Amino acid sequence: MERVEAELFTDGGNDAVVRLPGRNFPGVLVQGDTLSVLQTDVAEIIELCAAGDLEEARYVAGLLHADLGEKLQRYMDALEAHGIRRPF
Repeated sequence: MERVEAELFTDGGNDAVVRLPGRNFPGVLVQGDTLSVLQTDVAEIIELCAAGDLEEARYVAGLLHADLGEKLQRYMDALEAHGIRRPF
């Protein structure tokens, strides 16, 4: 393990926006439990599609899309608040 100092652009809760040393742009720190939930959601969408339940797959995909959209908006807001251009 290596200890480093990072720049924190939002509160330190879930989905914190941080910049590690040597990086041009901040990233989003996703907690392990949140990452696991995201992976489970994608697996559920795959299973629903394979089973032909496209309506439920579309619903779950919509929830996932909204969740990721919130994370992206938090990231963009943090960049704007600190005068950093978007990397995309």
